[in-house]
Amino acid sequence: MANEHSPLLVHGVYSMMGDAEVSRGGSAETGEGSPESNPRKLNTFFGVMVPTILSMFSIVLFLRTGFVVGHAGLLHGLLMLFVAYFIISLTILSICAISTNGAVEGGGAYFMISRSLGPEFGGSIGLMFYLAKVCACGVYVLGLVEAILDVFGKDPGSAVSQGLHVLPQGYWYTVLYSSLVLLLCLVVCLVGAHIYAKASFIILLVVTMSLISIVISPLILSPQRFNITHTYGNNHTVTVNPSYTGFNGTTLKNNLGPQYSLDYSTNTMMSFATVFAVMFTSCTGIMAGANMSGELKNPSESIPKGTIIAVSYTFTVYLLLFLLLSSTCDRLLLINDYAVFQRVNVWPPFVTIGVYCASLSAAMCSMIGASRILHALALDQLFGLPLAPAAVTSSSGNPWVSVLYTWGLVQCTLFAGQLNVIAGIVTVFYLLAYAAVDLACLALEWASAPNFRPTFQFFSWHTCLLGIISCVVMMFVINPVYSSASIALLLLLLLFLHYRSPTSSWGYISQALIFHQVRKYLLMLDSRKDHVKFWRPQVLLMVANPRSSCQLICFVNQLKKGGLFVLGHVQIGDLDVFPADPVQPQYNFWLSLVDKLGVKAFVDLTLSPSVRQGTQHLLRITGLGGMKPNTLVLGFYDNCYPEDYFLQDPVFCEGDRGEGDNFGVDLPSLQAHFPPVRHAESPRGLQPEEYVSIIYDAIKMGKNVCLGRYFFQLPPESKGVTYIKGNDNVDTIDVWPTNLLSPGSASYADVCSLFLLQMACVLNMANRWRRARLRIFVCVATESGDQGWLTNEEQFRELLGMLRIRATIKIVAWDNVACMFRGPNSEGQKVSEDFLCAMNALLREHSSTAAVRFLYLPHPPSNSELSQQYLTQLDMLTRDLGPTLLIHGVTPVTCTEL
Repeated sequence: MANEHSPLLVHGVYSMMGDAEVSRGGSAETGEGSPESNPRKLNTFFGVMVPTILSMFSIVLFLRTGFVVGHAGLLHGLLMLFVAYFIISLTILSICAISTNGAVEGGGAYFMISRSLGPEFGGSIGLMFYLAKVCACGVYVLGLVEAILDVFGKDPGSAVSQGLHVLPQGYWYTVLYSSLVLLLCLVVCLVGAHIYAKASFIILLVVTMSLISIVISPLILSPQRFNITHTYGNNHTVTVNPSYTGFNGTTLKNNLGPQYSLDYSTNTMMSFATVFAVMFTSCTGIMAGANMSGELKNPSESIPKGTIIAVSYTFTVYLLLFLLLSSTCDRLLLINDYAVFQRVNVWPPFVTIGVYCASLSAAMCSMIGASRILHALALDQLFGLPLAPAAVTSSSGNPWVSVLYTWGLVQCTLFAGQLNVIAGIVTVFYLLAYAAVDLACLALEWASAPNFRPTFQFFSWHTCLLGIISCVVMMFVINPVYSSASIALLLLLLLFLHYRSPTSSWGYISQALIFHQVRKYLLMLDSRKDHVKFWRPQVLLMVANPRSSCQLICFVNQLKKGGLFVLGHVQIGDLDVFPADPVQPQYNFWLSLVDKLGVKAFVDLTLSPSVRQGTQHLLRITGLGGMKPNTLVLGFYDNCYPEDYFLQDPVFCEGDRGEGDNFGVDLPSLQAHFPPVRHAESPRGLQPEEYVSIIYDAIKMGKNVCLGRYFFQLPPESKGVTYIKGNDNVDTIDVWPTNLLSPGSASYADVCSLFLLQMACVLNMANRWRRARLRIFVCVATESGDQGWLTNEEQFRELLGMLRIRATIKIVAWDNVACMFRGPNSEGQKVSEDFLCAMNALLREHSSTAAVRFLYLPHPPSNSELSQQYLTQLDMLTRDLGPTLLIHGVTPVTCTEL
């Protein structure tokens, strides 16, 4: 085989630019692959641990730890801490599993979700995660401005500046200061992530020094009291006198229980949910390292190791600070001063510098991470033109346009004015993103794909499922409105991407899950348990050339009623003379045809010395278990030259080429694959004897047979043409349940006649045919003097009532036609042309306006010498009728029982 020695994996060097960079000329040996130009420079410590620790400390550590302990108390605070870290720990297990299952490129969490779940879930959740990072950046900037105003802000009740308090305060001043801080972050991010990564280590040292000063301060400071004043509204001022007690058992006892009260910054009543929402923002940095995946030397190793170490470290610090505050500060101090660490520090500037550094670092980290996510979304082209500019990068690989996008959105969030206002939104978005990561890992685990074998083994589907449930429950505990809105937005994005059908070669987890479940259900679908009450058509439609058969394909798609629909095609040949199977490369073309026609069909192709043998093979082996064809549909065998459907439907026109699908099939190649329709000089590929033998074989094998004629006269479905002509002239479906070639054997209750009625009812249930009227034509001899036909008609009406078939019965007197028939039509007896012409005229007289006709197909002759005669009779019977389906049913399909 030519491809036996092909590489197992074909991919370029992973960089921030992803595959797009490789496609522009990069290679593993030169260009981007050289050490000098490779943008992946960060190790585990600088690329994962440092940004994760700084993101998780951020503003909450210095300005909201006292707020949490003050309102929730130590016990509720610890409960919140353990719940938050329990949730993120489950998510970390999923992150570690996914990130160690293959090469991770730029885009971090978005890249992992999209490559695991496919473009629809990946794109929608990636955009939600991007919005979460944007809002988080706004939280950090607002927190930094809040810390600056605590030190330098002018007292709202004072008209003059005192000492360092020189900055005027107010809503618009807060927005102004926040915008200036955000502008500083923008400048740093435009320069590049590597400068931030180098500076972040210095920032971490500063933050660590601040934490050390916080821990040792209670050992040095003596107890003291403070005077704190808050202004509510314009004239309402409240002054409190809290105290710092140092380590004190009474203080610890008083701080054990919750005491939710009014928040002085937002003037709203706090609760477990609102306090938890603020506290959980400290846990939203676990993906800070994953978001830097484009800059990491070895993402699969660095992300799990660095994230676990960083989270363990931050949990220890938060636990220590919770115990420290609850033991040394009374509740009034914790509730009324966000900057409690500054008041009770041995040297307050230590904390001030730590707050500034941590907040600024977290804001820049969020902006860089968000811009990388947006850049990855733009490279994947999931949202089209709106995000296309975000794919632009500088010469050094920095996605500066996506940074500008992010800066603009963060600027919008700053108009909230208060950290606590948008903390709930940030928390809900992050919880949704964490649930998505757990879902991705759960789906991979449940799909049981052999290639899902991560090197990180400390997870299971139980941890993934528990993580999803925990995230969703906490979302609704925090804010049901925000949670519902975020899920609704996610569903809208899912629908948008689903109908936009973005191309991808990432693999679809849905396909793996569907395969896994379908296999189980096919094993459960036992053909021995079939019952006539639940019968439905399962159709094998043999197609020689879809250029002339598309209308019939679309019609049968309406006729299947949720059953199996398979397009079969036989290529003439012998596998021994081919170096490789010629059939396999054709599947993509046929599947693309199915997509363009919008039908719900499978495709089954075979190679055989003859069409007859190939059809036998397909009838025997197509389908699995209880899902096997029970009905064979063929196009009619006549001498007319078919029209080219590809020239009629705009979907196949040259003017609508499009870009093709993701499987290498564009419109020109699709048209070139299927040969032109047969013309006058073209020899027939099928002889009459073989065609009739195919019908005979199918009936012998217990399959129902349908022959479709004149279906090219139906309008193409893709043009939006319906079959309803108007309110006053509704289309009809005409059924002739009598063997018209054998008038003496008229019966309306045999298996074949009832099969005709069932198929007509099935068509009448289809959406496009729902308003069509069903008409049943009963042929009777009214001039014979025998009134038995009246009794038969009454019995037939009663049968239709028992079968719940709503139809109009038309009595057709065919005495003049039946008298032309000479004796029973035994096999080998030729029916006169006069009789056939008269019968054709009778059909055209009564069914000329019908949209489609269902006729009784006589049993084919077993003698191949009579094949041409059989086809001639069918041809004369149905000539110029319009769309007609000749049906021979061999299986019972109706039931009068409940």
